[in-house]
Amino acid sequence: MYNDRLVPATDLYFIAENLYHKNIILQDALMDQQARSLNSISRINRHNRRIDSVINKYELTLLVEQEQAFLNELKKSLNLQQQLEMRVLNSRGDERNRIYESTGRSITNQTLAKLSALIKIQSKVGSELIKDSKIFVSGTKIYSTLQGVLAVLIGVMIVSIISASNMVKIQSDKFNLN
Repeated sequence: MYNDRLVPATDLYFIAENLYHKNIILQDALMDQQARSLNSISRINRHNRRIDSVINKYELTLLVEQEQAFLNELKKSLNLQQQLEMRVLNSRGDERNRIYESTGRSITNQTLAKLSALIKIQSKVGSELIKDSKIFVSGTKIYSTLQGVLAVLIGVMIVSIISASNMVKIQSDKFNLN
């Protein structure tokens, strides 16, 4: 549960954090038309590498079919966002703002929406797993209680058999003495 639910949920948080930092870098570049694109590109690429490593780690966990589908959608959206960021940062002047306003904002929002959906799926699957494990534990408790009751009954039967055999010995000893 820890490795397949809690750690990946934390990883998704780190993806969101890196997306936030990338957005700040992009916004700074849009505000300062004279900003050095190479510096912004290298900073964004650093965040892209972090996101890629977290996604690779996330893919190693146990994923249900729905999670895998949402993860694939997120990866596509991240790829589109990276392409857009490079187009914006490699453009000059008002072209940057035009590209960002025409498609950039919507792609960024789509990426965040897909990440949010993946987080919700992660939480839902975790809740279902906890519910299933509670059912399993309650069944195990019933089984253990039944085993305990049977052990006590078998013990009582053994003691009663031993007691009955001792009474037969005592009665037969008295008979032989007469």
